[in-house]
Amino acid sequence: MDKKYALDFEKPLRGLIEQLDALHQLSEENHIDVSSEIKAIEAKIEQTKKSIYSNLSSWQRVQLARHPLRPYSLDYVDAIFENFQEFHGDRSFRDDKSILGGIAFLDGKAVMIIAQQKGRNTKENILRNFGMPNPEGYRKALRLMKMAEKFNMPIITWVDTPGAYPGVGSEERHVAEAIAVNIREMSQFTVPIVTIVVGEGGSGGALGIAVADRVLILQNAYYSVISPESCSAILWKDRSESSKAASALRLGDQEMLKRFGVVDDVIEEPMGGAQNDPGATAKSVESMLKKHLSELVSLSTDELLEKRYARYRNLGELDDGKVIEINEAAS
Repeated sequence: MDKKYALDFEKPLRGLIEQLDALHQLSEENHIDVSSEIKAIEAKIEQTKKSIYSNLSSWQRVQLARHPLRPYSLDYVDAIFENFQEFHGDRSFRDDKSILGGIAFLDGKAVMIIAQQKGRNTKENILRNFGMPNPEGYRKALRLMKMAEKFNMPIITWVDTPGAYPGVGSEERHVAEAIAVNIREMSQFTVPIVTIVVGEGGSGGALGIAVADRVLILQNAYYSVISPESCSAILWKDRSESSKAASALRLGDQEMLKRFGVVDDVIEEPMGGAQNDPGATAKSVESMLKKHLSELVSLSTDELLEKRYARYRNLGELDDGKVIEINEAAS
């Protein structure tokens, strides 16, 4: 855990880590044997980690999904693929930096990458529009997906957005239409499509690049029809009720998403989140991605389209048992 970016619920852990650092410094500077005290605090740290991270609330998982040191889409692309070549522009208005795309190689085979990207600092966030795409971003994504279709390349999309940008200019350029067209077109592409939700997966902003044959999600990411702040503003007229909204939406409940077919697999993260070991997380993502991609490329075009149709046709169909289960969990 990075002490500088410790979240509110991580403060007890940060205090223990500071005590441990102080003991190490005392031992080095004064040549005092404090090994027993160090062992005791190390044991307390491990116990506190398990206590905190094994009982995370929905809002705490949202906070982890937004952690400023969490690996972003481009971090995974750089770690997993070779020779990524980014393409720019929608050939109509401009280049939207919140969605990047291009060709890369996975085990020597070409794939098309479409990724939503946030920034690490203020300058980057302004450049990336805080990961909130404008309509030209979705039109760029569609242009590149059509290129992938033409050259028979699998499409791999990376979701990390609180939602599409809701500004006046975005609405004037028809962001809802751009997302709707992507949803329609992605349902019909004849190449395999895999989506990985690596952080936030909010609303149509996520769905605009996520109509896939397989949807994977990281353990501490969330995938929802709305962000908790927007939900709070609508239901309680107060964005400060975001934690209540997150709980009502059951954000971060990956097993529920998997049980009802919204996602196909959950990718485990290191204790405390992907930011604690980005390399190990990238390896887990790579392994899961290759597993699902290999299954998809073995299908014929007809099988691929039939399974994709069935996947989305079955979403939202609940039998009596599942309805009861959801109602009991929500009450």
